[in-house]
Amino acid sequence: MNIATGAGLAVRLKEETRQLHTQAERSGVMADLLHGRLDLDSYCDLLRNLQAIYAALEKGLDRHPPDTRLWRPELRRLAALEQDLDRLHSPTWHGNEPLTPATAAYVARLQSLAQVEPTRLLAHAYLRYLGDLHGGQMLARVIRQRFGLEGPEGTAFYAFGEPAQVDALKRDFRAGLDALDLTEQQADALVAEACEAFRLHLQLFEELQARARQRRGDGP
Repeated sequence: MNIATGAGLAVRLKEETRQLHTQAERSGVMADLLHGRLDLDSYCDLLRNLQAIYAALEKGLDRHPPDTRLWRPELRRLAALEQDLDRLHSPTWHGNEPLTPATAAYVARLQSLAQVEPTRLLAHAYLRYLGDLHGGQMLARVIRQRFGLEGPEGTAFYAFGEPAQVDALKRDFRAGLDALDLTEQQADALVAEACEAFRLHLQLFEELQARARQRRGDGP
């Protein structure tokens, strides 16, 4: 990788998004989920909005496939996410409720990047797939307990295989990032895109929390 700083891209992404990452984990609907305050309808609302984001991201990655370490069958989440919606919501979940403005903006951004700057899609792949690999097992346990689910049904989105396979996917993804042949300017742009991805997630989580409160009758 051709960047003058000498730091690997995976390390740069982790360090330079750390604050935004922490904010996103503790904000809006994610805070409600982790503290047991989220009802099933609101959780399905989260999944439906994520479904639109993954559909755009994975379509873009299919059109411009990167290093196989960064885009391999085990990483794909769209089908598993839709499987969870079929299980937890209903097979007619498509179009049940409008996407949030943040999701619509996010989808539009991913579609634009796929057209003009596909390499920057990897910033969003970094946020989503490494985040899913790191936090997925913990979230799966939270969701099973919160909604009384038995076995793997309803949590396919977080299933990447046995722990050794999860660890290998994380290592390979980071190695794939570090192997990218980028100029310093391209690496800077990718890191900036990852920061923007976290900001879009923050907006999404806040908007979903507002909808969840309205659903519960808590007011704005």
